[in-house]
Amino acid sequence: MKTWVAQLRKGLVEFSVLAALRHGEAYGYELLQRINRIEGLALTESTVYPLLARLTRDKLLTVRVAPSPAGPPRRYYRLTDEGQSHLNDMAGHWKQVQTGLDALLNGTGDRP
Repeated sequence: MKTWVAQLRKGLVEFSVLAALRHGEAYGYELLQRINRIEGLALTESTVYPLLARLTRDKLLTVRVAPSPAGPPRRYYRLTDEGQSHLNDMAGHWKQVQTGLDALLNGTGDRP
């Protein structure tokens, strides 16, 4: 994989996880499936689970534990109000960056 692609993906991990939880809770494996359906965003368990722990410590996510139909109990993650606000900030910044890059790619970014 090209270095710049890896760096871009690395920078989008937290944003991707929060965005994947925007419309409802999910347990870890389900969250990975949501994200990995998106071309170019493939994440691994070793990336996502430590991030989920950090986001929970930072009070951006809450966790509830529920029985699993098979195996150990599942940990379901959900955005807190603070997490939703953080995601909204990230999405706003993303839109600014996207608009700016689109302007540069279209040749209109150097105009006042």
